[in-house]
Amino acid sequence: MNPIVTVQDAVTAFADWNEPTDAELDAIETEMPFILADIELLDAHIATLDRTPSELDQRRIRRARRRALAARVELINHTVTASGVGA
Repeated sequence: MNPIVTVQDAVTAFADWNEPTDAELDAIETEMPFILADIELLDAHIATLDRTPSELDQRRIRRARRRALAARVELINHTVTASGVGA
């Protein structure tokens, strides 16, 4: 009987009433540029895992790193402004 309960818990964990709230969706939307910039940086690093990075690879990594940093700064500034700190 335990496996049935375990399966039932896994199935009911995604019930309709267990959806993200509007606030959670807004937070994800706010963080999305940062998330996408980090994904781009990871992609640049993954592309060079099995070989020595060429000059083009190094430029791609630097550009992705700058975008990720800029997105992180923008997210922090937006969070500080939205929370009212420093206003």
